[in-house]
Amino acid sequence: MRITAERVAATERMIRPYVRKTPILEVSGSEFGLLQCDRLLFKLELCQFAGCFKVRGAFSNLLSRTIPPAGVVAASGGNHGFAVAFAARQLGMPAAIFVPTVASPIKIANIRSCGAKLVIEGDRYADALAASRSWSAKSGALELHAYDSVETLLGQGTLGLELHQQAPELDTLLVAVGGGGLIGGVAAYYSELIAQGRVRIIGVEPELAPTLTYALRSGHPIDSPAGGIAADSLAPKRVGELMFPIAQRSVNSVILVSDDDIRQAQQILWDSVRLVVEPGGAAAFAVLTSGKYVPAYAERIAVILCGGNTNAVHFEPQSNS
Repeated sequence: MRITAERVAATERMIRPYVRKTPILEVSGSEFGLLQCDRLLFKLELCQFAGCFKVRGAFSNLLSRTIPPAGVVAASGGNHGFAVAFAARQLGMPAAIFVPTVASPIKIANIRSCGAKLVIEGDRYADALAASRSWSAKSGALELHAYDSVETLLGQGTLGLELHQQAPELDTLLVAVGGGGLIGGVAAYYSELIAQGRVRIIGVEPELAPTLTYALRSGHPIDSPAGGIAADSLAPKRVGELMFPIAQRSVNSVILVSDDDIRQAQQILWDSVRLVVEPGGAAAFAVLTSGKYVPAYAERIAVILCGGNTNAVHFEPQSNS
């Protein structure tokens, strides 16, 4: 079943009452030393409900599929689990969330705060996924895959539609890649403009989790390393089967960034515009601040800051004294 712009638009209308239209922030690239980049846009998806774009795919699944009495089950590095738990609570549905030990404490706390059943299983996303599938078979709960389902891709594609409405004149869109749900959905929405040469989509991956890089090199999804600072959001073993042909057709290139590059991008976002962005959310910007992607003069670039679930900022309870 194809992921088309028309189907993304229908999904957007369905989930609109349940998700935020997140803002864009327009800055000059010179603020970050990108002198040739006059106009730089940040799509602030870290301001989305549940702190991440994943809530779009969660509501897309819950509103378009038949949910059994046992509810739903999801495996996640953290963000998808939080999004599913949040959406399920909003719609009054039971949810069980399986996460690996690599999931950050803040994401685990967020899932618990939504009242979902939480199980910590294995060291990596693939371990949690296997455990969640055992639970699905045993309980009858419906599996909501983090990135490899039509409903998830359609939901994530609504971010592309929203961005196109806010900023119709773009040259390049920078998107972080984990399992590929976000870049797959967004690229599917933009596919006609991409085919016309009017916009390019560039994927950005951590060097320690090069899932799409390995897949494109091999001609099909294959297992890849799954580590690094963004392992709780950008490190499944392989990209999704559904997004891969979309990436082959519509993603211009994929660039790798180091953990140090990502840390630097996080710091710059805080220092310059006071945005607290999780590592996976800052990866797309890291390709600019590291110099691994050098914009052409006056190139109009948008960067999706896709998540803000991090305990990099911690507020102590205020004293009454």
